[in-house]
Amino acid sequence: MELKKHYTIEDLLEIMRILRSENGCPWDREQTHESIKKNLIEECYETIDAFDSGDDKAFANELGDVLLQVAFHATIASERNSFNFDDILYELCTKLITRHTHVFGEDKALSGADALETWEKNKKKEKANKTYTDTILDVPHGFPALLRAQKVSKKAAAAGFEWDNVEGVIEKVAEESKELLDAKTQEEREEEFGDLLFTMVNVARHLGIDSETALGKATSKFIDRFSRMESAIIADKKALDELSQAEMDVYWCKIKQNTDKK
Repeated sequence: MELKKHYTIEDLLEIMRILRSENGCPWDREQTHESIKKNLIEECYETIDAFDSGDDKAFANELGDVLLQVAFHATIASERNSFNFDDILYELCTKLITRHTHVFGEDKALSGADALETWEKNKKKEKANKTYTDTILDVPHGFPALLRAQKVSKKAAAAGFEWDNVEGVIEKVAEESKELLDAKTQEEREEEFGDLLFTMVNVARHLGIDSETALGKATSKFIDRFSRMESAIIADKKALDELSQAEMDVYWCKIKQNTDKK
């Protein structure tokens, strides 16, 4: 296949068929759903990083890598006569139409909240015979722990199992914190720490905060401040690992004050 200025989905699928063919790429030919499943997760994370960087070219490149994973799985599935790319598009387009009844049907939605409520209502119709426990069990185990906790909590809240307000959740945080401090064994500490984290996720949910995003930003902020602190220490012709905790705290507080002013 020759290089072109523009490509279509069909071009992508044809490239994949060639790569998987007898005269194609040995590595691509060896792959299975199982061997490449982790790649989809990795590519999604790399896409988010590219988006956060503000580099649109990198963002487009990484979105292409995600699309490659879809095409790869579709090609493998087609080879075993299970489903193909058209089937994926059918499932997706059907879902978008049947769940957007405020656009393609008789329902009305004047706000994003109304639209989301309609989406969830139609989604529930599709799974009419499921219990609330079934919907909770549908949350993938493979999700990052914070995301899974947030999804599970949201579904439990939809069943009415919920705190009245965020103050009630914060009271629970205090309770879980005490239980963590009172824990005697490592096993108990791990369990209580998990309970505390789960409760904190619910604080975030009540405040409209995404836990994964918030923790990601906090981690990036820590890395930035740590880097600035070490640079300041090096500028003073000192070594970070030779300072006492108190000396490091002086640098840290100075960096924190400077960054908080921005």
